Amino acid sequence: MTTFTTELTINKMNYQEFYNKSIENPEKFWTEQANEIDWFAKPEQILSNDETGYPLWYKDGILNACYLALDKHIQDGYGEQTAIIYDSPVTQTVKKYTFNEVKSEVARLAGGLTSLGLKKGHTAVIYMPMIPQAAFAMLACARIGVTHSVVFGGFAPHELAIRIDDCKPRVILTASSGIEIDRLIAYKPLVDEAIELAEHKPKKVVVLNRKLGARIPFKKYDVDYDALVYGSEEVPCVPVETTHPLYVLYTSGTTGKPKGIVRDTAGYAVALKFSMQKIYGVKPDEVFWAASDVGWVVGHSFIVYGPLINRNATIVFEGKPIKTPDSSTFWRVVAEHKVSAMFTAPTAIRAIKKEDPNGEFIKQYDISSLRTQFLAGERCDVATLEWYQKHIPIPAIDHWWQTESGWPMIANMMGVEYLPIKPGSSGKAVSGYDIQILGENGQELGANEEGYVVIKLPLPPGTLLDIWNDNERFQAGYLTKFPGYYFSGDGGFKDDDGYIFITGRVDDVINVAGHRLSTAEMEEIVASHQAVAECAVIGINDELKGQIPLALVVTKFGENIEHFQLQYEIVQLVREKIGAVASLRDVVLVQRLPKTRSGKILRKLLRSISDGEKFQIPSTIDDEAIIDEVREEFVKAKIGSFK
Repeated sequence: MTTFTTELTINKMNYQEFYNKSIENPEKFWTEQANEIDWFAKPEQILSNDETGYPLWYKDGILNACYLALDKHIQDGYGEQTAIIYDSPVTQTVKKYTFNEVKSEVARLAGGLTSLGLKKGHTAVIYMPMIPQAAFAMLACARIGVTHSVVFGGFAPHELAIRIDDCKPRVILTASSGIEIDRLIAYKPLVDEAIELAEHKPKKVVVLNRKLGARIPFKKYDVDYDALVYGSEEVPCVPVETTHPLYVLYTSGTTGKPKGIVRDTAGYAVALKFSMQKIYGVKPDEVFWAASDVGWVVGHSFIVYGPLINRNATIVFEGKPIKTPDSSTFWRVVAEHKVSAMFTAPTAIRAIKKEDPNGEFIKQYDISSLRTQFLAGERCDVATLEWYQKHIPIPAIDHWWQTESGWPMIANMMGVEYLPIKPGSSGKAVSGYDIQILGENGQELGANEEGYVVIKLPLPPGTLLDIWNDNERFQAGYLTKFPGYYFSGDGGFKDDDGYIFITGRVDDVINVAGHRLSTAEMEEIVASHQAVAECAVIGINDELKGQIPLALVVTKFGENIEHFQLQYEIVQLVREKIGAVASLRDVVLVQRLPKTRSGKILRKLLRSISDGEKFQIPSTIDDEAIIDEVREEFVKAKIGSFK
């Protein structure tokens, strides 16, 4: 039987006063937060600038992220406390690892990577499912100063190859297979294909054999994970500079080429400790669960580094909110492991709601340990929030952040002051983020006026340092549109009380179930089909995933290919090049695409038609009759609001 406690263990501190301190005197504020972590050498320069004038935090400090996540707690006497809980309903496995056990495995893996020639300044790619070894690999890289780049296991070889060529890893760490509900996915052949496609050739591939029956083709560059670990000595943490890149994490860009977001070590560690305590309101010893994947920024920040730095047990969950085995899975995990605070995407809650609309499965478990539920990765719709709070009467906190920020920018800071929840809003600006809403000409807008969501520089610690090997793109994408501000790429507004509402992307990046995907990249792939003359890919509203991509295609003159055949081939092409994560299912054939007289495709207009929103016909459109043509095809295909 489910019971709840709504009492929150929080500091009796005023949010506004706390926030104001961070904006009025950021150096003093972030000096105090820096004292919360252990340094090999404390920084004296708290805030400075790099050679381009971009703000840097803690420039002259020395530390190590793996030390903060593991060794420090062992030295403090907490070696036998649980650090990682591996819960895998797809393999029916639950295994707990203490800090001592994690450190031993990580230190020996780090020793093994050192024996393969990896050292500080090198890069490694990690392409693994949701298993503890993925976290071990990240921490082992951090231990020896190797910059890791985790690639989400749902990406196809083409996407992996792009990332290999960009960050040029000396080693790839992978596993024999992952499991998608009840389907085995062989990872090793995908890695081999990616290496074949890539111009850069890694020297070694470390393969964990999960012994689940997947094919593991042997290559000369292969190294067995278990043999490497158990044949190696533990190595100590390598001291690194504060701005040393802890990792590169790729996120979709409007050009179609992924952007490698560079994360520093020190500012990130400070920000994560701060997040765990002040935003998520969790204390050391408690169990924290981010139901995400290590391939995304949530997994980096709040499955691996954040909880471990804060001495929380963290859950590595290999499963789905439904069908593993059913929609009770989340509540079973919460009850079994006594989770205090949980984080997931609204898509997961929507999936559970669809399978269990009356919350019957929730009643089967005692989830009274759960104090707060955090939601992020996409906008949380009001209906989902209301369903959750009806069946689980604890605070359900929507919050907003990005791969670029690395930690929340807008939230209800549960470790400072629990503010009233406003459905549709992600909350108020988190300490350190001076968030403003600007108009097209850079003017600050008033309450309830929609504009561009920007953050006044300096950004707080832990946010993006650069784009990997592409500072020009970094400057152009984030800092040029509004000088002196970081441009988030999102639109939104503030209400009279300072609550911020995010209305969505203002570029051609869509959010599919919390995963950011480039429509430009999908267009490139769709356009590569021999029958396609031109195309447009847009994101349309979807009840479950928030948004899904839709391809509109004009075929070449004289092509006689059947619609169903073309749709099948395009869907397979996108799946092959990007992966199933793209979720492209629908292809609509049109005679022509709506364009301006200068030839620009009117994608926003197409989205508005599909979603049934009011729109103004742009004065620059070359032929208004196209609108009715497109609408007629949407009706026939039962697309979007025409279902």
